[in-house]
Amino acid sequence: MDGQARAPAAGTVLNALATGTGSAFAIDEYVTATVSLAEGSVEGTVAGQADADTRLIERCVERVTDRFGSGEGGTVRTDSEVPMASGLKSSSAAANATVMATLDALDAADEISREEAARIGVAAARDVGVTVTGAFDDASASMLGGVTVTDNTADELLARETRSWDVLVWTPPERAYSADADVERCRAVASMAELVADLALDGNYEQAMTVNGLAFCAALGFDPEPMVEAMETTAGVSLSGTGPSFVAVGQRERLESLESVWARRDGRTLLTRTQTEGTLIDD
Repeated sequence: MDGQARAPAAGTVLNALATGTGSAFAIDEYVTATVSLAEGSVEGTVAGQADADTRLIERCVERVTDRFGSGEGGTVRTDSEVPMASGLKSSSAAANATVMATLDALDAADEISREEAARIGVAAARDVGVTVTGAFDDASASMLGGVTVTDNTADELLARETRSWDVLVWTPPERAYSADADVERCRAVASMAELVADLALDGNYEQAMTVNGLAFCAALGFDPEPMVEAMETTAGVSLSGTGPSFVAVGQRERLESLESVWARRDGRTLLTRTQTEGTLIDD
């Protein structure tokens, strides 16, 4: 009873902390989960992170086996290309990969829609307290691929589209945990978030993410200079999640020019692309 799946990371169009409406897009960088089911409790590990908090992935296994199995335990291990606490939705990707790997181990992946599978991971994240909003926007983008807009207060998918963007990511060395974000300051920019939601629901994702980035840099205390550096050469740029990463989308040659600018900063730059397939079960 073994299973394996990989889920893509994601970047932000609209941070859901202000109003509960959020939007995100999947990118071609992955978290892989390997699950082996057996009797007993669930034990999780994160590759290269001996002291990592494994409650989320363990709870994902428990929720899936309680619903589709017989309450099996076992082991779950995640391997990640995505830096933790970087604003690139590593927790949502880990949850999605774990849910789908567990369904694969139970031979039950065809018994549930991908949307509902994402909701299992969201519920597990709420169970263990690693999310403020429930992060259905991040989870849906990672599970379904493409760009999604969601109502996180109801775990409802409002829109999904595919976009063929090249994507540039800059991740500084610092880490920012979404559960530690100042929710009240984020709610202070609710009027801007409502404008961003309108733009996103109209399909103007690039403009939406730029407005979002400026508003949430102000709310969360991030320097908007990386955005200013990007605005002349990209279609859209934003702070991703609650930071500290920034994501920009547009034409590859323009992003290559921006990469040389962002690369002067400490941290990591990554030139990648959008991902439209969502979470994948590995054969």
